[in-house]
Amino acid sequence: MVRQLAARGVSVIFTYRGNREEADSLVSELQSGQSDVRALKLNVGETAQYEAFAGEVKSVLSGWGLSRFNFLVNNAGIGIHAPFAETTEEQFDQLMNVHFRGVFFLTQKLLPLIADGGRIINISSGLARFALPGMSAYASMKGAIEVLTRYLAKELGPRGIGVNTIAPGAIETDFGGGTVRDNRETNSFVASVTALGRAGKPEDIGGVVASLLSPENAWVNGQRIEVSGGMLL
Repeated sequence: MVRQLAARGVSVIFTYRGNREEADSLVSELQSGQSDVRALKLNVGETAQYEAFAGEVKSVLSGWGLSRFNFLVNNAGIGIHAPFAETTEEQFDQLMNVHFRGVFFLTQKLLPLIADGGRIINISSGLARFALPGMSAYASMKGAIEVLTRYLAKELGPRGIGVNTIAPGAIETDFGGGTVRDNRETNSFVASVTALGRAGKPEDIGGVVASLLSPENAWVNGQRIEVSGGMLL
């Protein structure tokens, strides 16, 4: 997502939870381009960090000669695979804090910094439409995100702020321990139930995010857009 937006000349503040080296590497890779890219540390599951984080965002914006930003993409996520009957309260709370509570209250905290006419994208999952055993808690949080998206679109409409959900299918990333990317059996299963015959890649999602934030798509609002290659149709 950061690479695709930077390629379109959008300056980006992105967050990392613990891997400072990888974050710095991405900043170095993109800094010589036509956009300015900054990395800020944030654990989305810890709401106590939000006040200081908002202050850091304000500081970066001030350095750019701005007081508000245009786009917010709520993309942080963790993967916990557990059957419904075995899901613990601790696992449930971990997923809730990052995937729903975090999105709700981080967006709320940053709302004064979002420009009128801006855009918000929340990341859901194909699992909110189709069901695969072991993902009931995770998928439930994503279902909540899709409902929240419609409410945000309605309530923020008077400020001209558009809000949409992108729901990826299975993507080859570090998510969930990198299972889709690194486990041949899992990757083959995903490919077998996807109309386009393969698992998704990060660039498949990044391009859609950048496109949805472009002026040409400003009239798209309150929508769930699945980006899964036609998984489990």
